[in-house]
Amino acid sequence: MYIEWTERAAGKIADKLQGQKGHLQLKYDTDGCGCVVSGVTALWLVNELEEGNEKAETNGIPLYVEKSKMIFLDEVMKIDFVPEANSFQLKSPNQILNPRMSFFNKI
Repeated sequence: MYIEWTERAAGKIADKLQGQKGHLQLKYDTDGCGCVVSGVTALWLVNELEEGNEKAETNGIPLYVEKSKMIFLDEVMKIDFVPEANSFQLKSPNQILNPRMSFFNKI
């Protein structure tokens, strides 16, 4: 899996992290969705990674993904930041996976 950070997204995530230690995770969150297929992606900053996370190949900022949830994601994706929506966007060459992806600081 390869995830590209756009320059805008990399700058915004750096602002949000403000030098905090932790691991950045692309979380496929299914809580309250009723079905695992209806999950929503989000960026989480966590102290410790749960078992089963795998480091994705990126063009810079390290990012981890739950191996069991990779089936719901595309092999090549891009994370952008949309200032007008004040949110991140996860997309691939085939689709927009989440047009308004949130960031959660779980530390």
